[in-house]
This record gives sequence, C-alpha cells and structure tokens, in this order.
Amino acid sequence: MKSAVLIALVACADAGGSLPPQDLPPSRPACVEVAAGTAVQPFLDRELAVCLGPGVHAGPLRLRRPVVLWGGRDAVVRSTGDGTTIRIEAAGARVAGFTIDGSGARYDLLDAAVHVGADDVTVEGLTIERATFGILVERARRVAVRGNVVRGDPAQPLGLRGDGIRLWETSDSVVEDNTVADSRDLVVWYSSRNLLRRNRVSGSRYAAHLMYSHGCTVEDNRSVGNVVGVFAMYVRGGVIRRNLLAGSAGAAGMGIGLKDSGDVTVEDNRLLDDSVCLYLDNSPVQATDSNRIDGNLFRGCGRAVVFHGGGGRNHFGGNALVDNRVQVENEGGGDAAAWSGNWFDDYAGYDLDGDGRGDLPYELRSLRGDVVSRHPDLRFFEGAPALALAEAVGRLVPLARPSLVARDDRPLIRAPRGPDAR
Repeated sequence: MKSAVLIALVACADAGGSLPPQDLPPSRPACVEVAAGTAVQPFLDRELAVCLGPGVHAGPLRLRRPVVLWGGRDAVVRSTGDGTTIRIEAAGARVAGFTIDGSGARYDLLDAAVHVGADDVTVEGLTIERATFGILVERARRVAVRGNVVRGDPAQPLGLRGDGIRLWETSDSVVEDNTVADSRDLVVWYSSRNLLRRNRVSGSRYAAHLMYSHGCTVEDNRSVGNVVGVFAMYVRGGVIRRNLLAGSAGAAGMGIGLKDSGDVTVEDNRLLDDSVCLYLDNSPVQATDSNRIDGNLFRGCGRAVVFHGGGGRNHFGGNALVDNRVQVENEGGGDAAAWSGNWFDDYAGYDLDGDGRGDLPYELRSLRGDVVSRHPDLRFFEGAPALALAEAVGRLVPLARPSLVARDDRPLIRAPRGPDAR
C-alpha cells in the first residue's frame, strides 16, 4: 500500500514539476573514425576529433590533448579490469555519446569509468556500467557533466558501491540532466559555485551530498527511493529549490538535511513520503547567518520538520504541511524557528475577516515530542499506542501541558496555490 501511495504522489508531483528534457545523443563532430578492434590511443595523440565505430574498443585511454572523443551508444570502451578506463588530462577536451563498460576495483585508488583532472572539460551523453566509480572530477574548473547515465551494482551494499558522480575541489561547474541509479552518492565536496540541475537519482544513498561547498545551486532534481535526497554540511550560501525528494526511507531517511549550514534558501521543493522531510542540525551555526524555507510541500512524512540543536534564525513562510505523522519536532529544545504564513492541515482556527489568514495563531505542543526528546530511545515505540496516548493526554489535560514546539501567528487558512504546493 505504501509503495502505491508513493507512486501516486510522485506521478502527481512530476505532472506539476520540472523534468529533464528528452534524452538525445550528442551530435557527431567532423572526425576521424576508428573501427572496433583498432588501437584508439594513437589517434587521440595526433587528431583533433576521434569517432569510435560500433563495437568494442579496448581501454584504458588518456586524453592528453584537447581532443574530442565521440561514439554512438553501440561503441563500447571496455576496461581491462585495472585502473581508470578514461583519464582526461587536457583542458578543453570532450568525451561524448559512447558506452563505458567497467573499471578497476580499487576504492583506495578511485578507479573510475571517467576521471577528469583539467579545466573546461565536457563529459556528455555517456552510458556507464559496471564501474566502481562513475565520473570523478578533481581540482578542475568550468567542467560540464551533462546527460550521462551511470548505473551501479544493486547487489552491492550501499556503502561498498562507488560514487556515481563526484566533484572534489571543483568550482564553477555544471552537473545536469544525468541519471544515476544504484550508486552510492552524488558528491560535491570542497567545491563551490556549482550547479546541479535536472538530475535523476534512484536506489542510492545520497542523491546530492554537499560538504564545504559554498554558493551552490541544487534545482529541479528528482530523488526517489534513496536514503537521503539533498544533504548540505558546513555550507554557507546556496539554494535548494524545485526538487522532488520522495521515498527517503529508513532510520536515516530524509528529504533535505542541513548540518552546520547557513544562509541557505530552501524553496519550492516537494518532499513526499520521507522518514523526515527536512532536518536542521545546528543550522545556521554562524550568529550572522539565517536560513529561509519558503513555499515547500511537506507531505506524507513520518516527521515533516525536525530541529536538532535549536531552530533559531530559520524562517518558514508559505509552506504546506500535509498528512504528516508529526508536523514539527525539536530534539533537545532550543530556540524556536520563525513561522509566518504557512498552511498546516491540522489547524483548527477560523478566518472571520476573510483575509486568508487564521484569526488565531497555530500552536503546536507535543507531550510525545517532549518525552522523546528527553529519552530518545523511546522513538523505538513511534506509532505505538503508548506514545499516541501520551500525545492525547498532552492535548486534553491542562496539568500536563507540554512545551511549545512551533507557533505561526498568521497561518494560511487554505493550502497555497501553485504546482509546487498541491
């Protein structure tokens, strides 16, 4: 039943959201064609553009010059099972269109299908299968990773898979329109001012994991069935917007997480059927920072918004919280967030003056939340009658009035309109 509900929610969200464009292979350049079975490396060392003919071509290959390497999908560069399959060392090089089968199996050496170590490189339209790591970009600028399909091994445990796409010390680059399945993570570490747009990630651990990566934009991506949608750690500045983040399940499951991060805008996202829709851990950490959470839909989650270490300087406006088991939870107490103009489906107020705002504030108090925050082990009983009874007592018996979790002085009386808040 739960999977059917998730499918319905995702289908409805897709109908109103941004999806990647139709997958089209990169156009063929004017080039010298290399037939299958012919050594490719000599051509790469002397030509400006090389096209791979249909069939199997032996790796590994190195691009030491700004050459274009193109092939149709029926052109396959096959790994020997040792090391990285294609290594790009020249600024301005481009690889496009063909299939890469495999890589070495050394995690410590980051054996990958494609390794980029130069500026202004384009990796476009590749199909990557059976590689330990997919596309790795290290110490580079202005790299475009576009329209690739990276498939990992679903038989491997999540932690033993390599990353599908990884940026390391990479800036001013674009990762867009890629499909990553059954991988470990899509990683952006120590990499600022990058754009992640219209990627689809499924069956993996992190659909996007940013760490020490400032000023990045994560928009119009689709994460379904991963452990975590978007997680930002130690980040200052950036935007997370218009993403679909659904089915992030399990004890660690969350749609969006911010840890020790500030001046981040989270807007117009659709978070559906996640264990936790939005998790804020000690964010923002700097006294001069704040976070804005605007226009998001939190629907069908175990817990819609969770604060760990306080919620101060987080501003919520225009969000819709619908069909969640717990609307807001504050683990361990701390300053409350600022709520204004949000819609809560459990609001019991009225609007006599007809201005679209409730005449009474929305106040959330939770005895269950108080008990669990003091004794986290009791979360094991989440959904059990005992905690439900505790919540009922907190609502009905004034002597056991719990602490205030969230207050919105001007709650919306109706759900926000628009495709991102249905």
